Amino acid sequence: MTTFVSSAEEAVASIRSGQNIWVHSMAASPVLLLQALAKHALDLQGLTVMQMHLEHAEALADPALYGRLRNRVFFASSSTRDLINNGLADYVPVFLSEIPRLLRQGYQSVDVALVQVSPPDRHGFCSLGVSVEVTRAACEVAKKIIAHINPNMPRSHGDSYLALSDIDVAFEQAADVIEHIPYPITPDMEAIGRQVAELVRDGDCLQLGIGGVPDAVLACLGDHRHLGIHTEMFSDGLLPLLESGVVDNSNKNIHPGKVVATFVMGTRKLYDFVDDNPLIRMLDVQYVNNIATIRKNRQMVSINSAIQVDLTGQVCSDSIGSRIYSGVGGQLDFVLGAQLAEEGRSIIALPSTAVGGTVSRIVPYLSHGAGVVTTRAHVDYIATEYGVARLKGKSLDERARALIAISHPAFREELNAHTMRMGQ
Repeated sequence: MTTFVSSAEEAVASIRSGQNIWVHSMAASPVLLLQALAKHALDLQGLTVMQMHLEHAEALADPALYGRLRNRVFFASSSTRDLINNGLADYVPVFLSEIPRLLRQGYQSVDVALVQVSPPDRHGFCSLGVSVEVTRAACEVAKKIIAHINPNMPRSHGDSYLALSDIDVAFEQAADVIEHIPYPITPDMEAIGRQVAELVRDGDCLQLGIGGVPDAVLACLGDHRHLGIHTEMFSDGLLPLLESGVVDNSNKNIHPGKVVATFVMGTRKLYDFVDDNPLIRMLDVQYVNNIATIRKNRQMVSINSAIQVDLTGQVCSDSIGSRIYSGVGGQLDFVLGAQLAEEGRSIIALPSTAVGGTVSRIVPYLSHGAGVVTTRAHVDYIATEYGVARLKGKSLDERARALIAISHPAFREELNAHTMRMGQ
C-alpha cells in the first residue's frame, strides 16, 4: 500500500543510518529526492548511495556529508569525478550488463530505491520513463521504493512499468525532466561522421552513444536504407532518421520494427517522441547489453568513443591516466556482441587530438594508470577525421602503421619515431 506524502523531505524521512540506496539515473535522476536526502543525511551515518551517471546531483557532493554519506559509483558524472579521484567516493569498474546481476544475485543489497516515475495509468502502473537501465532490477530487490511521481515524465513501453502498489512512499510534483542539449558538430566531428558512415551498410543494426561524434555519424546516414537500432541509449540525433524512414528496423532479427534502448537523454522533443510510443522499447540493461542478445541481430554495428588508443590498439575509455572520468559502461558488451553477429562490425571513433589540438589521442603507450576498456585483441575498426584503420587480424607493426596513418599529421613524425625505438 502506497503512503502519499506532500514533499520530497517527507518522502525520504524514513531512510535510516547504514542503509544502501539505489538512485534512478541519467535523465531520470530524481533531483528533488536527492536534495531532500542530502539534508536528511546530515543527521545520519553510514549511508551508501549507489548510482549510474547522475545529473544535477551536486547536493550529494556537499563536504558536510563526508563521513555520513558515501557515493558508490558505477559510471562517473560531473558531481562524482572529483570525489572519486580524491578518495571520497568509490568507483566500481564493471560492465553495465553485469550491474543488474550484482543486485539480483545479492552481491549488492538494496535497502531503498529512489525513483522518478510517471503518474499511474488506469491500470495502476507508473513508468520509469526515460531511464530503465539498472533501476528495473533495483526496484525488484529493494526493501522499500520511494518515488517522485512527475506528471512531466514520459510513459515508455517495455520493462519500464512499476505498479503503484509496489511503491512504498510517494509524493507528486510537476518538474522539468532533465534535458541534454545536443553538442555542436564541429568540422572534425563531421569528418569522423563521414568516415564511419562509409562503414555502415543498408540494413545494419546500430548501437551509438551520446555526443557530437555519434550525432555526426547519424547526420551522415541520410542516404542509407532499412537501418535498425539496438542500443544502450539514444538522443535527439536519431529523430531525423526515424522521421524520414531511414531507420525502420525492418531488417532486425529480434524486436523487428522496434527501436530498443535502455535509456534516452536529450531534449523535450525527444521525450515527447518517446512518450507512449509503441515503436520504442525501453528494456532492462541486463538484456539489452547482453552479448547473447546483441549478437542475434544480423549486421550489428557498434559505434563507441575513446579517450586514448595506443599503437597496439588498446582502448582507454573510462579514465584520463589514473583519474576516473566516466566508466566501463557498455562499450565491450557491444564490441563483442557486434563482432559475434553475422556480418557484424565494431567501430571506435574519436577525434585525433584533445586539449585544443595540443595532445594526440593516438599514443605510443596509454597514459600511466589508464584503464583498458577494450583490449587490443577485441578491436576491429578505429576511425578519426583522417581515416579508418582496420586492426582485426593485424600484427603489432601493421597496427602501428595503420594508426599512425589516421593520427593528426602534427604528431605522425613523433609516433613514427616511437615505433622505430620499439623495433617496429
